[in-house]
Amino acid sequence: MQPRNMSMSGVVDLAAVKAAQEAKAKAEQTRAETARQGGAGAVSPADLVIDVDEAGFERDVLQRSAEVPVVIDFWAEWCQPCKQLSPVLERLAVEYDGRFLLAKIDVDANQMLMQQFGVQGIPAVFAVVAGQALPLFQGAAGEEQIRQTLDQLVQVAEQRFGLTGLTVDPDAAPGGGRPEPAEVPAGPHDALLEAAVHALDAGDFGAAVQAYRDILADDPANTEAKLGLAQAELLHRVQELDPQQVRKDAAEKPQDAAAQIAAADLDLVGGHVEDAFGRLIDTVRRTAGDERDAVRVRLLELFEVVGPEDPRVGAARRALARALF
Repeated sequence: MQPRNMSMSGVVDLAAVKAAQEAKAKAEQTRAETARQGGAGAVSPADLVIDVDEAGFERDVLQRSAEVPVVIDFWAEWCQPCKQLSPVLERLAVEYDGRFLLAKIDVDANQMLMQQFGVQGIPAVFAVVAGQALPLFQGAAGEEQIRQTLDQLVQVAEQRFGLTGLTVDPDAAPGGGRPEPAEVPAGPHDALLEAAVHALDAGDFGAAVQAYRDILADDPANTEAKLGLAQAELLHRVQELDPQQVRKDAAEKPQDAAAQIAAADLDLVGGHVEDAFGRLIDTVRRTAGDERDAVRVRLLELFEVVGPEDPRVGAARRALARALF
């Protein structure tokens, strides 16, 4: 299952609208003015990752986006997936050597910015290029897919707006930015996680399930493996289903727990999240005993697939509690 909203279509679409040309002209004007004033000078690797708030947004993001693409990481301290994604983005910001600037925004302290960008759940990643806001992706994402998105962002920024990035001097003194993120050593399960992702991409969902289970057997708290296992198990189940027969059975047998569970799996894979949740909650109300418990367990598994930060999960949890009690 691909990360939600992993798309660069918004960037590509900019080329077809008048705003893109205006943004490019403004960026060129800003760079020319900077050059007349003696240039922006080199920055240190530590300056490539910055904390941004509402007061400094115009200066640190909008103005800087005229010289370098600014990637925005919306996060919060309580968000577990954010704690997996943010270190990857910070490491890549340094690795990309000034081709983009990473701005971190704490949504709890900057609700207005969250609303202005239309953020529905976190982690959420946007970019600002020459003053133009672009959605990148929301939710968990693998490093390979993040790299592909960043590569396209950098390419579009350079080709369409002439943004070549910042000059980085490893010996330059930090200009008040964040400390340089420490290099993240390879974890004991990195090879297995990579193998699981490759298996998912190849459609070998059984192998992916086994790889994630192997990780969790040794590290039960591994968040990435938990999410990956929930997704791989769902895709593995759906792979063997006859969608037409499943839909027929679900329509004819509204009280059949197994039929509704299979249909909910199809709903979710098809992107109909609320339909999947609603179907199982309704089935909880209509069933009892072991069947009811099986439906409840599957619903909790689907919550893991979507992610606890998604507002639809919170709403469904409350509806499930009402159905149960």
